[in-house]
Amino acid sequence: MMNWPEGYGRRVLARVDSTNAEAARIAPTLAGPEWILALEQTAARGRRGRAWANPVGNFAATLVMRPTESPDQVALRSFVASLALFDAVVDATGRAAGVSLKWPNDVLLNGRKLAGILLESAGSGGGLSHFAIGIGVNLREAPGAGEVEPGAVRPVSLLSEAGVMVTPEEFLDLLAPAYARYETQFVTYGFAPIREAWLARAAKLGEVITARTTRDSHEGTFETVDATGNLVLSTAHGRIAIPAADVFF
Repeated sequence: MMNWPEGYGRRVLARVDSTNAEAARIAPTLAGPEWILALEQTAARGRRGRAWANPVGNFAATLVMRPTESPDQVALRSFVASLALFDAVVDATGRAAGVSLKWPNDVLLNGRKLAGILLESAGSGGGLSHFAIGIGVNLREAPGAGEVEPGAVRPVSLLSEAGVMVTPEEFLDLLAPAYARYETQFVTYGFAPIREAWLARAAKLGEVITARTTRDSHEGTFETVDATGNLVLSTAHGRIAIPAADVFF
């Protein structure tokens, strides 16, 4: 842990229901941001309440913090976390080739899903009492085809796709310093350089993709991510900005 970032707590749990749930429990007691790593989760979950397969040996961690910005600014840290994950994967494998970022919050390896991010927060009166960035990485095993949504990007593991064996603790020691670097950049210079760096690593930029919201499905060319983090598509019906969706290609 020689490169562990100053000011960030670190706790490793042998077993917990979910690291995001643990983050909510401990948030009121924290003086600063804290990483929570679980070696085993019993109730892991993904976006929109979906179950998240998390075999022992895979990475499951949450960074919990108590930010002061507005909720919409805080949510942009999903891009901060994505960039940190990108760097951690590159550090673990020794190569950037094949690593890309899928909007809104997945990391791909050779076009397949390696990692995902789940953001959760709590608060009242327009402010946040805490913010949690949950991160899952298929280090050793990937979910089977029957465990993912039809049409979704097929999952892979770091071991199967890159032949690299990394323990959860080792991966955290790569991820935490990377996150701290981008967090400093975000706080100091705002979202613009984060957005630029993210777009440079984006999967399917300039190509036709499908974005499915809870109500609609939109097909169009992935044009950019705008200054508020929205996905911008050029469709047959014009240019649209989408704040939240699942992307398929």
